[in-house]
Amino acid sequence: MKEHLFEERQYIGYNKHTLSLRLFLAIFCFVAYYFTDIPEVNGDLLFFLGIAILLISLILLFVTHIHTVINPQEIIIEGIMHSGKTRVPVNEMIKAEVTPYSRYIINYPVFNLHRNGSIRFYTGGRTAVRIYLKNDTTILLGSRKAQEMARVINELTSGKIG
Repeated sequence: MKEHLFEERQYIGYNKHTLSLRLFLAIFCFVAYYFTDIPEVNGDLLFFLGIAILLISLILLFVTHIHTVINPQEIIIEGIMHSGKTRVPVNEMIKAEVTPYSRYIINYPVFNLHRNGSIRFYTGGRTAVRIYLKNDTTILLGSRKAQEMARVINELTSGKIG
């Protein structure tokens, strides 16, 4: 069994922008239900739709979007909702640094998005770890524990661990 130097699970339901959007839609359904003239015809549908949106939001709090594991040999980024794993060998990495994920306020969750020479993984939060690879590619990995992840990766690339 491999030793885990770092492990983090990011849940899709904790993305504050999509959570607030779902809650806004549920509140809209309840307000529309309240102001419906004939509640038996359209109101019941709005009420049950609001309840369904709240239940889906509750279930999404337990659904893993990205599971990141750092071993002495590689970084494994697994998307539970996606097929396959992304593996990055330690000998391909140059360094890691903590950066803001994006300058935008609203960022949607992505898994293995290739754009402008970088590969992006993001669920939520404001910080990310930028990993520089030897083939001039960067990996931008959103994390809630970015400082700790960057420290472990830099120790691995410098040879202090392993």
